[in-house]
Amino acid sequence: MDSEFEHQLQKLRDKIGSKTPHQQQHAAMLLAVEETITEQKAAVEPASYFAALLTLMEQQSGSGSNALSNAIIFLLSVVLPHVSASMLRAKFTTMMAVLSQSLDLASADVALLRSVISCLETVLLAQDASSWRQPIAQGTLRSLMQLSTDSKPKIRKRAQEAVSSLLSRPPPPTAIHPAAHIASRFVLEMLANAKADPQAAMHTLQLVKQTEMLWPADEFEGLCAALMQLPRLNTPYVATLAFQALETVFASAGESLDEDQFRDLLISVIDLKPNSSDSATSEAWLNIIQKGYIAYAQISAEACFQSLPDLIDLVLPDIELGKSSTRDAATRCVWALIRECIPDSKLGSDGVQAIIKVLAGGLSYRYRESWALVFLLIAALFQRLGKFAHPSMDAVAKEVANMRMEPEFQFKDEADAVLGAAIRAVGPQVFLEILPLNLDGGQSQDNVGRAWLLPLMKSHIRNAPLGYFVSTMLPLADKLSVQSQQFVSQNRELEAKIYNALSQQVWALLSGFCNVPVDILDSFTVGFAERLANEILEVPATRSAICGALQTLLTAVHALAHTESANGPITQQQALAAEMHLARFAPDYLAQLFNVFALSPGNGRGYLMDTITAFLAVITPGEVNATFAKVCAMLDQALKSHKPPTAAELTERYLEAHPPPTAHTMTDLAIVMAPYLDTEHAQMLVRAAFVLANQSEDAMLQKKGYKALSRLAAQSAESPARQLIESVMTEQLIPMLIKSAGSVGAGSRRDRLMLISALARNLADDQLHFIPAMLSEAIMGTKEANERARNVAFETLLVMGQRMGQGGVIHMATVGGDTGMAAEQDANIVEFFKMTAAGLAAQTPHMVSATIAAISRTLFEFHEQLDVQFIIELMSTVLMFVVNNNREISKSSLGFVKVIAVVLPKDVLLPHLDEIVPSICKWSHEYKNQMRLKCRHILDRLARRLGLDAVAKAMPEEHQKLIINMRKREQRLQRAKENGGAQQSTNGDSAQAKTVAAAATAAGKKSFGSAFEDIIYGSESEFEDSEDEQPGGAKKRNDRAKKNKGGRQVESGDATRAGAWIKEDTDGPLDFLDRSAFTHFSTIDPAMAATAKARRARSEPKVRNGKFVFDDEEEDERKAKAAAKAAAEAVQDGASVPDASEDYYLQSLTSKEGFYRTANQKIKFHKRKAGDSDEEMGIASDNEGGVPKPSMAKKGKGNAGTVYGREFRSKKAQGDVKRGNVDPYAYVPLNPKTMKKGAIAIKGNSKKDKRTRGVKG
Repeated sequence: MDSEFEHQLQKLRDKIGSKTPHQQQHAAMLLAVEETITEQKAAVEPASYFAALLTLMEQQSGSGSNALSNAIIFLLSVVLPHVSASMLRAKFTTMMAVLSQSLDLASADVALLRSVISCLETVLLAQDASSWRQPIAQGTLRSLMQLSTDSKPKIRKRAQEAVSSLLSRPPPPTAIHPAAHIASRFVLEMLANAKADPQAAMHTLQLVKQTEMLWPADEFEGLCAALMQLPRLNTPYVATLAFQALETVFASAGESLDEDQFRDLLISVIDLKPNSSDSATSEAWLNIIQKGYIAYAQISAEACFQSLPDLIDLVLPDIELGKSSTRDAATRCVWALIRECIPDSKLGSDGVQAIIKVLAGGLSYRYRESWALVFLLIAALFQRLGKFAHPSMDAVAKEVANMRMEPEFQFKDEADAVLGAAIRAVGPQVFLEILPLNLDGGQSQDNVGRAWLLPLMKSHIRNAPLGYFVSTMLPLADKLSVQSQQFVSQNRELEAKIYNALSQQVWALLSGFCNVPVDILDSFTVGFAERLANEILEVPATRSAICGALQTLLTAVHALAHTESANGPITQQQALAAEMHLARFAPDYLAQLFNVFALSPGNGRGYLMDTITAFLAVITPGEVNATFAKVCAMLDQALKSHKPPTAAELTERYLEAHPPPTAHTMTDLAIVMAPYLDTEHAQMLVRAAFVLANQSEDAMLQKKGYKALSRLAAQSAESPARQLIESVMTEQLIPMLIKSAGSVGAGSRRDRLMLISALARNLADDQLHFIPAMLSEAIMGTKEANERARNVAFETLLVMGQRMGQGGVIHMATVGGDTGMAAEQDANIVEFFKMTAAGLAAQTPHMVSATIAAISRTLFEFHEQLDVQFIIELMSTVLMFVVNNNREISKSSLGFVKVIAVVLPKDVLLPHLDEIVPSICKWSHEYKNQMRLKCRHILDRLARRLGLDAVAKAMPEEHQKLIINMRKREQRLQRAKENGGAQQSTNGDSAQAKTVAAAATAAGKKSFGSAFEDIIYGSESEFEDSEDEQPGGAKKRNDRAKKNKGGRQVESGDATRAGAWIKEDTDGPLDFLDRSAFTHFSTIDPAMAATAKARRARSEPKVRNGKFVFDDEEEDERKAKAAAKAAAEAVQDGASVPDASEDYYLQSLTSKEGFYRTANQKIKFHKRKAGDSDEEMGIASDNEGGVPKPSMAKKGKGNAGTVYGREFRSKKAQGDVKRGNVDPYAYVPLNPKTMKKGAIAIKGNSKKDKRTRGVKG
């Protein structure tokens, strides 16, 4: 029996104890049917259930027992989808007779009708074309269509789903459903009465909208005419549904209408264009235009293309005037028209010129708020036209570039996308003719420098001729470099750096030109190859760019040469010729790269290794082996004189400035050549790797030795390297790994585990003793600090388990060289778990914790291959460690409980809740290491799988409050779900789309990583989110008064549109005829922008005397409130509040010539110097009264009245201060003049700060 069917039946059986009467009735009826099947000794399959239920239904047809009939029909709706189609066709008449009696709308309830509809849908779907010609089938369809307009929403929705499913799946081999005429007549009849009964018309339109079927050709034109009349009823929702239904109908328009009829239909749709402010109707209309014209292009591409300019001109205002959703829909419509409705034969025609002219109008100021969308359409047109965009769109490219160069242009990224599309379309050569760089001061029509195009070109050059770079760009880079050298000789460092950077940016373009150029044979000459080799050797600044370009060229050509593809820029034969051409230069390049690689610091030569790998892929195997022999000779010579690096040589600063030892470099080069070696040279690498793996004094060499062996072992089974590894595995490799287990460095464990995993994957039957010998090392690897090492360790455990599951015999006497063990053990997955569980008896908590983690991972992977009784015994053993006082052990044990809570069947897990739950509760109050939260996660999982009542029964009495909390949280989540569902049902399609997108994003994030990691680590965030979720918790929004400061607001005629501001400056009035005038317009309030800018400026630290100084935002806020309060009091008193620029009293205190009055009303001048601050002058600008008051301190050397630390004053402390610098120590400077014997007088900022404390000598 089908597992899904059994699962549905089990869910029904579990409802026998439900408190809902009808659920109890369904469960009781199912148990009675199953008892009858058992008594009759019939096969337990869907057909038996169907026969028993049909017999019961026939017996109950005249009894009048509605409860029994409802239960039988509900069970039939569950059973029928699993019954064969032949049986349903055989019992068709009987089923229709029985079910038709339950279609009484007056007496039937909603649940019964939904079950009947489900049964009818299943039965009718199984019928062939001949059955659909019977009156009973047609009458049933009419009844279902009548129910699809019912006033009860649940019945109507289920009936619409059933009708849509039936009509969308015609019986084979027919393309149009035999009942399509019945559906068409019903729809036309309901739409004809739309004015009298608009509710039924809306329900019918909803049915047409979701029914994707081929309508009959003779009814299609009438259906379209009826749909076209509905928008004229001036009922917004009916008009929207009509457009949406018409959009669905257009899917079959191409097969039902000829060219003239289709054209007339589109003209009628265009005449019904709604107002742009009506977003719902406009979006539906735009979708019809998009799908209709795409279908029209398939019927008559020429006629569709001729009408395209006028159509785009009609739709483009929606991008300007419509709401956000309408703008997006209009953009999608025009984008689809450009992509699908311009045939290849018309790319250079006059019609394209008309389209370009229309889209160029979108660059005017009237479209300023939609420039981002207009740029998107222009970029799409560049991509569609390709090389035909020149010279038609040259003016558009220049206009976009000019807009991009304006200093305050807001859509620079979108403009860059347009220019990038232009580069890909016409190529860099033509593009630079349109928009020259003007870097070398040459003669051109404009002298505008466009250095900003260089990084843009780098990422958009594809399949361009390499010869253009050789002939034009390379001389430009040389000229810029020479100019930079001249500036260096003139001590003009800034200009030298600028021109040097420009030269490097030109070199960076080489990577784009090397992306499958079409002229490799002609342009990659000997002279150009020598130039690149010299640049790699002599110019470090351009080395990475050239190596990246060579790597791109070699990789792309090699891929095309060994792949049969007709869509590439060059054919496979051309790629093979280009690969052979490049292979001629490979030996010389490899020699240069080896030298540079040996002289480069270890942290910055990864790109050199990638380039070497790319060259090794194109040269012959003989050349690789010859080169490897030379590298091996140098490696042997280097090992003889090699000394392990000292601690100073292992520091990061040293490694960044010095190349690694020669032995390290030669080992890296030997490893990268490993996949291309023959048997003889692979044996040389194996011998060298054995020597390196025993270098316990040099951890890096040891790591490289294991890396070389793992690289050889990971090759394909047919490669000579892999065959060599298999030949030496038993006699040399496995004994070496077992012997060297105790001398492995921390940095070598990952590569060693990779080698163990590669070897364990293909072990022979006489080599299985390798698994128990290496098992403990793999287990300990699960606790490594390095995440990648841990992942490799888990992967190694799984590989070992898979190999043990394949069977064989383990010779235990050879494990660890112990000859006393003569037993042979059968290899199976149970034995693997027993070997792993032996680590639970370890003496150290670290090993016990690692063993539990290993058991958790392997149990998750292999639980289906284990006997249930063995899993129970394993679970009982591990549960004893949950209550262990060692947190490391208990933490791993809780992870094991998480796994069993997910993977074990419910019937196995439920009897052991009394053992699981109390052991978990020990840590339910422990906050350290989030133990409490982990326990809550596990209990939450158990409650979701087994029910909260079952968990509550196993919960100890002292922890029942936790169950109460879980019940409350479950109820709160249920209410939030209900409220959210109700709110979502009132939203439009846009809100639903956002919800779907958010759900897809969340699903994508949740699916990242393995399923095991989701179980162990993935529930924390879900649990925290569920706790923070509040039902209906809408945030309050505070209305703020917007101040228009620094700009004038320009009112728009459209009330729905946002305002615009003119940004004024001191250069004079704004010239609206200037082309750059649009840069002075902004859709953002300048006052709000200034506030945000000031907020960002306050958050950025300032540097004084080489140290960071952060502003105190709370102090600034306190001062602002005090000033506002003082101003308000002044206004209440009738005084005027002057502007800060006119506050002459404040200026008298803060200016250079400021003065103040003493207590005797004498005027004293500050006599401050330039750069002196208020604190240095002793002005208390932040006193309690809010009024600035001058200090009575006197200037002079050694003056005791000088106030220190005022600039560091806070609300709770005076701050740390040192003359001239901030010092992280708390002290104040002592003045000898104020010191008394036995006491120190410390003068502060006020009388309260003056205090005397005794100092005991």
